[in-house]
This record gives sequence, structure tokens and C-alpha cells, in this order.
Amino acid sequence: MQLKDCFYLGKIVKKHSFKGEVIIKLDTDEPELYRNMESVFVELGNNLVPFFIEKSSLSRGTMLRVKFEDVDTEEDAEAIMKSGIYLPLDLLPKLTGNKFYYHEVIGFTVVDASYGEVGKITNINDSAAQPLFEIDRDGREVFIPMIDDFIKKIDRENKVVEVETPEGLIALYLE
Repeated sequence: MQLKDCFYLGKIVKKHSFKGEVIIKLDTDEPELYRNMESVFVELGNNLVPFFIEKSSLSRGTMLRVKFEDVDTEEDAEAIMKSGIYLPLDLLPKLTGNKFYYHEVIGFTVVDASYGEVGKITNINDSAAQPLFEIDRDGREVFIPMIDDFIKKIDRENKVVEVETPEGLIALYLE
């Protein structure tokens, strides 16, 4: 399995017991969907390695306590600490309406209600306090905050994100 075929589910953040259990902080709004998984991919170096789950339980919202097969000691658990956890893309629940996964809209065209066609989404920048659409307009970068009030429609069939941004926002990047 390759990283491009998977989605990021969370990260191993701490050891839980001397028997190799770990705590995974899930990066999801619906942690209960991942309560009874059979396996996950753990990012070790540049590889995704399958790990099978003996038992797991949700605790404190988005924390998943996991006992992996063949991870039986604190040392075993230490070897996978801070590793990313991934699942195949086909396990993502389908979203409808104006909800979307970041990877899903890459390549979509952004059309603003006032400005018209802005360009194509090349990336989602989620390192700032507010996630941003990174849009390429003929070699120039345009950033639009991903605010629910701005996003009017996600047209999956035509690969279009319709937005309504404050006056002057888009022109700020293009003038």
C-alpha cells in the first residue's frame, strides 16, 4: 500500500501500558467509525506497514487505545511512537452536500459568485489557524479561506467549488 492510496487517520501519541498498548489521537470528527478496525497501516520511515489490532477502545473523544498484535512490551510500543496511522482511501465514508475531504477537491475549479472563475485548487493549506484553498490562476497563487459561509456548493460531477468571497479578496492576489 502506498501513501497516495491512503488517508491519514491519526498519530500514535503515547504508550498506555507495559504490555505494549498505545494511544492513537484520531484526526476525525467521527471517531466512533474507527472503534472496531481489524488493521491499520503504520508509517515507519518511508513505508506503510500493516499492523493488526487485537483490541481497541475509544477514550476521551478522539483517543483510541489500541493493542496491536506482536507489540507486547514498552520497547515494542516505543518503536512505533509518533508514527502516523493510515487507512485505504476506499474506507472513507462518502460525504455529500458541501462536506468534502481535502484530497477530494484537489484539481477542482473554484468559481466565485462575483468574480467568476478563479482557477484550480492545487493544495489545501491546513498549517494555519484557518485552512486555505491554494488556487493556481495562470501561475499566480490565490488563497481563499475554507469558511463555511464562503463555500456555497461542491459540485462533484463537474469538479467545481462555488464560493462567495468578500469583495476585493480575490483581486488582492491578482492586481
